[in-house]
Amino acid sequence: MTSLTLTTFVSLDGVMQAPGGPSEDPSGGFEQGGWVVPYVDADMGDFISNTFMGAGGFVLGRRTYEIFAAYWPGVTDPDDPVATKLNTLPKYVASTTLKTAEWNNTNLLSGNVPEQVQELKKQHEGGELQIHGSGTLARSLMAHDLIDVFRLLVYPVVLGNGMRLFADDALPTAMKLTDSTTTGTGIAIHTYEWSGRPEYGSIGLPDEEAARDQ
Repeated sequence: MTSLTLTTFVSLDGVMQAPGGPSEDPSGGFEQGGWVVPYVDADMGDFISNTFMGAGGFVLGRRTYEIFAAYWPGVTDPDDPVATKLNTLPKYVASTTLKTAEWNNTNLLSGNVPEQVQELKKQHEGGELQIHGSGTLARSLMAHDLIDVFRLLVYPVVLGNGMRLFADDALPTAMKLTDSTTTGTGIAIHTYEWSGRPEYGSIGLPDEEAARDQ
């Protein structure tokens, strides 16, 4: 089965809304768009490029798709791995409002999106199915344990409000850290694999442990 991966930018307090610019997503009155910009560096660019090199297709939310579709078709440099992958590979877009999509190789998903993504994972061949951004979609798929790998770029900034990747009602999930690095500007890049449900225990205080031994 093909892996479904999520790559996204988050603040220290877990906000993922509008990282790239003030007008990207002002929903809910969010006024802090563009918070990743001061931290962009070559290390971050290299990581993103390498991530896209592993793509075999993309699963995107409507807003992220529209942001990508407004920019990337105009990038025609064959040596740009992001543009090359996005412009040629299949794109599966979850939307209840889009009726048509003109960007090359775009397929619309509607109805029961988690079921359709599960089938895509079974049928797809050749590289990862990648989610980028797409917070609403990502949360809906996390609720069904469909995301296999999480690549979280954690920026050294606290925003205080905004849409978070892991909402208060997120499904309890355990993950295994498989890679970690830090860029020159302080972005902590963590890669996690889904590993099931959390396990629980109790850490006893020293006096409690002594009392049990008596």
